[in-house]
Amino acid sequence: MTTMSLSTTQRLVRSRSMALAVAGGLACALATGKVLPVTMDAVSGALAPLCATAAESSPLDKVEPIGSYALPNVPGKRVTIVRVFYGPGGFSRPHRHAGSVTAYVTKGEIRSQLGGGPVETFGVGQSFFEPPGATHLVSANASATEPAELIAVFVADEGAQLTTYLE
Repeated sequence: MTTMSLSTTQRLVRSRSMALAVAGGLACALATGKVLPVTMDAVSGALAPLCATAAESSPLDKVEPIGSYALPNVPGKRVTIVRVFYGPGGFSRPHRHAGSVTAYVTKGEIRSQLGGGPVETFGVGQSFFEPPGATHLVSANASATEPAELIAVFVADEGAQLTTYLE
């Protein structure tokens, strides 16, 4: 049996707790979706502002809609789930989101920096949170040779433009 340091144990517990929270949120959103199905047109319309063009990100990057569901217990709010793929060296331009965003890294490593904060690197199984209106200065694949991806869960006002790129 090996001995782990207290900080390593705390990081593992924190990572597992965040993973469980994200998984629980996704399960709740998917269950809600079965009760209140949304057509793909509605999902596509809600996600259109997320679909980056070449001017907004690197060419190998893409955003894939997973689902979008009205929250029946929070009138006027919607949860939207997307998978973000970053190619090697991929990135998104600085931007803001209309609502709260929780991101969960599923492949590779993601570098992230919110306005006023440090640049942080998150690996598989780790997550980070963006409060509404925060400036996301750095959102990038930490690797120049391997792809990375994350699942992003947005909670925002119904009909809100989820992502606004900064000039």
